[in-house]
Amino acid sequence: MSQPANSGNIAITVIPQANGRYVCEVTPSLEGQIGRTEVYHGQNPKHAIAIALENLACAFRMEAEAEQNLDWEAVDRSTSGKVIDRRFHVILHYERVADEESKFEALVNTQMGNTVVENAEISIIQVDPDLPMDPLERRRKHS
Repeated sequence: MSQPANSGNIAITVIPQANGRYVCEVTPSLEGQIGRTEVYHGQNPKHAIAIALENLACAFRMEAEAEQNLDWEAVDRSTSGKVIDRRFHVILHYERVADEESKFEALVNTQMGNTVVENAEISIIQVDPDLPMDPLERRRKHS
């Protein structure tokens, strides 16, 4: 059974390493083309998958934003001159590797100042007003 031209899938393989860590191989297949297999390392299987998927998501976000080729300052107006709001999905991503004495210190030292926003990767993709969107919210694990 063949897939429609605009469908795709992602092959994910997690491979345990002799050192107790894991490698995640990710191969995207989209619009009839198989992408290059990328390799990511993780502390455990879930960490390896998370790193791999975030990197893949980053690449796809950049492509989706670039394909829209939107003028940053363009404003749509009605015939009466009233500004027509458009809907945008704004994605802010920041990562760092922190050598700190505790998880708490890693969090606090990451949030200090404006470094999170200044050094973040931001993608802005215009979306249809009726597209169901549930922005990602941090889910806290309660103990």
